[in-house]
Amino acid sequence: MTAAESVKALKEKFPAAVTGETEFRGEQTVVVTAESLVAVMGWLRDELAYDLLLDISSVDHLGVEPRFEMVYELYSIAAKMHLRVKVAVPEEEVATVSHIWPTADWHEREVYDMMGIRFAGHPDLRRILMWDGYPHFPLRKDFPLAGKSTDVPDVAFTGVAPLAGGPFVTSSGAADRVAAEPRAKGESGTGDRG
Repeated sequence: MTAAESVKALKEKFPAAVTGETEFRGEQTVVVTAESLVAVMGWLRDELAYDLLLDISSVDHLGVEPRFEMVYELYSIAAKMHLRVKVAVPEEEVATVSHIWPTADWHEREVYDMMGIRFAGHPDLRRILMWDGYPHFPLRKDFPLAGKSTDVPDVAFTGVAPLAGGPFVTSSGAADRVAAEPRAKGESGTGDRG
């Protein structure tokens, strides 16, 4: 079976669930409804042998409703075929697939942390990269590139740098990036900079 045949079989099994399909450079993408996501994903794993969840990512379509879209990259090790499944995320929440593929656990936590999309039924949905209590989602398109104001002090500019006088040295006025890289004292060929 090929990935294109997988899409055909999926459309026959779940005709109301599939809302679109595309083929680009030999890669198959199928779009399914959020309500059918768990049933479709379970069937793809159990019946079509997509036994590996490669990745989960999200897309922010700022200005379009629904704003967010989930993208699942699936692979069948036995058949050596790849399939991309997309689903629009209504109201910033979609069902978890961590009970189908345990590797989805951390992928979903990262999407939640960076984009704010919640996964209904996830066993441990908490931040994975940002600290607890951080009120923003850095990968959303409306997050300003300069960051958001915070009550956390600028530690790097409030006093002596933590490594000042330590084992590493750097040269901020160096002529090139190689010379400016931090290294152990006495390690460079141009002499000790610290």
